[in-house]
Amino acid sequence: MKRLIVVLAALLVVVCTQAAKVDTVLVKSPSMQKDIKTVVVLPDVAAQKACPVIYLLHGHGGNYATWISVKPNLPQIADEKGIIFICPDGENSWYWDSPLHANVRYETFISSELINYVDQHYKTIARREGRAITGLSMGGHGAMWNAIRHSDVFGAAGTTSGGVDIRPFPKNWNMSDQLGEEASNQSVWDAHTVINLVPSMKKGQLALIIDCGYDDFFLEVNKNFHEALLKQGIDHDFLLRPGAHNGDYWNNSIDYQILFFQKYFQKNGTGK
Repeated sequence: MKRLIVVLAALLVVVCTQAAKVDTVLVKSPSMQKDIKTVVVLPDVAAQKACPVIYLLHGHGGNYATWISVKPNLPQIADEKGIIFICPDGENSWYWDSPLHANVRYETFISSELINYVDQHYKTIARREGRAITGLSMGGHGAMWNAIRHSDVFGAAGTTSGGVDIRPFPKNWNMSDQLGEEASNQSVWDAHTVINLVPSMKKGQLALIIDCGYDDFFLEVNKNFHEALLKQGIDHDFLLRPGAHNGDYWNNSIDYQILFFQKYFQKNGTGK
């Protein structure tokens, strides 16, 4: 009996020591001259070898802790798949460099400053084949905005319930704070919506996954985004499933996206 207790205790130590580490760190943004709170989910294997990274962007009204709240088992997934998850705070910026405010530079932060910090402080596969980015709602727009404009940085991108065309919603979610009122700044709004980036895209530029729920108010803009990608000849996965714009849907949908990114990493020799 005593020997059994010792064995069980030893197994418990192994289980406890082989667990992803979850930290909240402050990442300096030189362009905005402030620190940005960021959750880092670091798998146990990252202590020994370089791992691929998935950047997760939150939605409007959320923060750096949103994804841990939506997906509490993210640390277990990190350990299982050997993937680092990075969840930065984007405030309500829509992840743009605002044309109105010199101190709102979240595109620069996401696609340059945060990348540099993560690659310098953790064992990462520091090239585009080892990076993916996705997000929910506003974060879905931000993920696509940054990935398409910086496909030299990110090799894969996703959006779940993403606001991939902002123009049907000119009075919502603080977008006018960054772009000005839509009625008097139509060209600015046209230039800052993801769907209008599609004509600039090339086949094979990114591995893409898009999903949305049937009861989501962003359903039509996601369908339009899908059609625009088809017209441009851009390969992508497009998933429609039952669900609304809420945590239950995102908790489920992110599993499919992580699997998609894991396969991308494996195909490029950067994943398990």
